[in-house]
Amino acid sequence: IEYLLAISSTRWDTVQAEALNVLEQAMRNPIRSEELETVRQNIPTMVSFTLTEAETALVVALASPFVAANSFYSPELTQAARQAARDAVPPVTQSYVKGQSIVSSGQVISAADFEALTELGLIRPADQTIEYIGAGALVLLAAAFTSMYFYRRQLTTNAPLPMVNDLRGLILLALLFLLFLAGARVVLPNRTVAPYLYPIPAFGLLVSALFGMESGMIFSLLLSALAAYGMPDALGLLPYYVLGSFCGILVLGQARRVGNFLGAAVAIAGASTAMLVAYRLPFTTTDWIGVATLIGAAVFSGAASTSIALPAQYLLAQFLGLTTALQLLEISRPDFPLLKYFLQRAPGTYQHSLQVANLAEQAAERIHADGLLTRVGAIFHDIGKTANPLFFVENQPPDEIDSHKDLDPAISAETIIRHVADGLELAKKYRLPRRLHDFIVEHHGTLITRYQYNAALEAAGGHSDQVDIEKFRYSGRPPRSRETALLMLADGVEARVRAEHPKDDDELRAIVRSVIEYRQQAGQLENAPLT
Repeated sequence: IEYLLAISSTRWDTVQAEALNVLEQAMRNPIRSEELETVRQNIPTMVSFTLTEAETALVVALASPFVAANSFYSPELTQAARQAARDAVPPVTQSYVKGQSIVSSGQVISAADFEALTELGLIRPADQTIEYIGAGALVLLAAAFTSMYFYRRQLTTNAPLPMVNDLRGLILLALLFLLFLAGARVVLPNRTVAPYLYPIPAFGLLVSALFGMESGMIFSLLLSALAAYGMPDALGLLPYYVLGSFCGILVLGQARRVGNFLGAAVAIAGASTAMLVAYRLPFTTTDWIGVATLIGAAVFSGAASTSIALPAQYLLAQFLGLTTALQLLEISRPDFPLLKYFLQRAPGTYQHSLQVANLAEQAAERIHADGLLTRVGAIFHDIGKTANPLFFVENQPPDEIDSHKDLDPAISAETIIRHVADGLELAKKYRLPRRLHDFIVEHHGTLITRYQYNAALEAAGGHSDQVDIEKFRYSGRPPRSRETALLMLADGVEARVRAEHPKDDDELRAIVRSVIEYRQQAGQLENAPLT
């Protein structure tokens, strides 16, 4: 009512004229009483794109009450007409066999064709059981496709996706999928512009930032198909959603910069606009304003998708302990408080960690693992040494007495082993992502401190039964991912090379082989998806 009072006379005249035009269109065809509600629901699709949303709503409100049934069934008159038709026209029987076409694409549908289609239940049957079965079949097909794809992927690459072994990640992915799908089923039906405004690509950007590009593209395809299913313009909406989502995800990449999100917004808007131009212009005569409106909706969809995905991925990562590229880059800056503390307390270990990070990152990139995650995990893997820095050789001044020299081997081993637990405690204190905790816990696995163990054996006269080997074993766990396994190998190689100073490449290769073989024989790589 407030809008009606505030509208100008010029716009009111336009609204009146459009309402009459819409009413004329609605009443042009026969309307039976059981079809009345369906016709009223379709009125919004008859309103011109030149009107605003508020004016469209006003046109619908004005025209809907006047839509009435104009076709009434009379048994007597119908019977009389049928009898007259039978008397005037010789009976014609048309039969169809299974597999026969009733009408071809592009052919004008005659009354007989329409009757045949209706009799065979091909013109929007009142019983929607078939539609429900179709929707269920599509859901089952999507589930089967997803399961088979990721199963075959793991068999081929031997590398599971980040969320596969993470229950929280799977639950989050399912909730996001259902949230966007439910929103689509509420917002899209019986609207003209809203389907093009709805930010479906935001889901793909969010999943890509949290779980990787591959997951983002696969689940975006599924969401687009289910969201567009059953819509009047499903064949136009599906490529609109898919192309916009895919282009946005490809431009976003690993989401390492905020600028990547801005680029994704431009890509979504551009791809969606191109899709509209390619799909709409060949079938549009004069409604250029309508096309411009849809292009504006595409631009809005790109901006809205990025505006949703950028803060959402940050908040979800913080509250659920997930890891994103932006988060990893932020905590790997030299001015991050824990790294500053690390450098001040244990500068030798800090330099060692940087060298290990360089080695592990290059190896990760060679096997297409997560190089950024590997690098950042390697930087923080030894932060526990800051608790007792002088007990580690890389932090001991050249002329100072070895801190382990006069210690009992078991106590010396306990001090060294303790750096894993100390590191985990620091990681929790500084709220490092939980994924980085794995690098701290797994970089030594369940190996033993060989130097201290050999010293204990020597003190026991070589009698191994007098030495409890478990006192010299790290309390972590063997690596469970490619990234942590690479860290274990790089850490061992760097330490051996620093201690032995190989003179040529052959000696260096021998050290690398020795480190790998020792950890293989110790069973440290059995749970890591390495080949």
